[in-house]
Amino acid sequence: MAYSERIAQAQAPTPAAGPGVDSVIARMRALAAQLPPRDGVAVFNRVYLSVTREVDRRIDAGAFPDAASAVALDVRFAEFYLSAVETAAHGGRPAACWRPLLQFRRHPGVHPLQFALAGINAHIGHDLALAVVAACRSLGCEPADLEDEFDDVGDLLVTLEERIREELMPGPDLLQVADPLTHLLGSWSLERARDAAWATARALWALRGLPAVANELTRRLDTSVGLVGRMLLTPLPG
Repeated sequence: MAYSERIAQAQAPTPAAGPGVDSVIARMRALAAQLPPRDGVAVFNRVYLSVTREVDRRIDAGAFPDAASAVALDVRFAEFYLSAVETAAHGGRPAACWRPLLQFRRHPGVHPLQFALAGINAHIGHDLALAVVAACRSLGCEPADLEDEFDDVGDLLVTLEERIREELMPGPDLLQVADPLTHLLGSWSLERARDAAWATARALWALRGLPAVANELTRRLDTSVGLVGRMLLTPLPG
């Protein structure tokens, strides 16, 4: 399936009674059961599963003012990641933003923290903007109507990124400025990626009447995010 076809399929409107967060969690758990712990996709999947469980807990606790919007955004968001993994598993060609992680997932010179951040880069840098557009189409609303949900999920992701860095950092040597992993990871910011995703979502929504232009923007976004992911996965000396 061509990139433009995958994007159109992922963004197509769905019924209000579509899959919920529980179904997404079930798919992530099934994926985790299939993969060895050191696999790069498994590393990211553990991170993302913890995020999704927390979002689900907060939705159930009434932390989101509009639970239906939060569910729609979360499910659409997860679908891009899960579809990329499933496409690769069936011998297809996933989006460029996910290819570095899927290609280097077993490389012995890549640290688990790099795998986690490469997945976050692909998911935030490319998928999040498209998920906002897809959710707006499903809900019949504007991006501005989802801004609160977007910010709440984004704040949770930033908090979890800090925890991920603490859990997956190799040790005190990382604190050395000259350490290559310190330098590599310091060049990427989730907060900046999140801000860029919101701006991209608004641009894509504004361009929805110009599909050729919107498709060109998403293709270029996909390529550029994939390039960043490839750099984040640079093998480092052990």
